[in-house]
Amino acid sequence: MKRKDLILQLIGEISSYILEEDPMRMVISLHQEQDGMHLCVIDDNEHSDQEIKKMEKALNSRKRPELASYYGAMTGHDLLGSSRLNLLGWQMKHADVTRTGSGIKIDLWLGGDRFDSRKFNMPNQEKED
Repeated sequence: MKRKDLILQLIGEISSYILEEDPMRMVISLHQEQDGMHLCVIDDNEHSDQEIKKMEKALNSRKRPELASYYGAMTGHDLLGSSRLNLLGWQMKHADVTRTGSGIKIDLWLGGDRFDSRKFNMPNQEKED
């Protein structure tokens, strides 16, 4: 699978998950390097602590490299909730889900062993109106 196709699928899957709750705001940020990438998605919906823990657990599930070739065929189907996140989690190097002032921030890192995810972060910043 080409890198562009993988990125498009990841953005599509995570944004579909977020859009299920009909946010008024969703921000997607992508940072690419040769050895990996950081995808950050921010929404403005309220999420319970339990929901945040469940999302983080699904996104940090045990890696399943043997399923990577099937990922492209499975995306786009009507997977809901944690099933959609489990598919993403099988591809991730690491994921964090944190609360922002009015919603959540999901950080997804993909990459090889040389990719240092600590270098790529999007800070939690809320604008004062």
